[in-house]
Amino acid sequence: MSERAHKTILYPLVSEDSVGLIERENKITFVVDLKASKRDVKRAVETLYEVKVEKVNICITPQGLKKAFVKLSPEFKASELAVKLGIL
Repeated sequence: MSERAHKTILYPLVSEDSVGLIERENKITFVVDLKASKRDVKRAVETLYEVKVEKVNICITPQGLKKAFVKLSPEFKASELAVKLGIL
């Protein structure tokens, strides 16, 4: 599973908007594989980072990247995960 999880989550996205989401909405943004479903992203994030995911929203950017907005359960802090990932 771990290898598939690493292929699903390509990298965390760092931008002003994504940092704002971390602080305001407990969401962390990842660029994910184009074939990944919401369920794949949820499973991969929970496996890789040992957190509980409440919700996943996905969109495809005009550049052709697939972004996943991952909302963590209230008992987990997106800011702590961001620090672990080196975003904040």
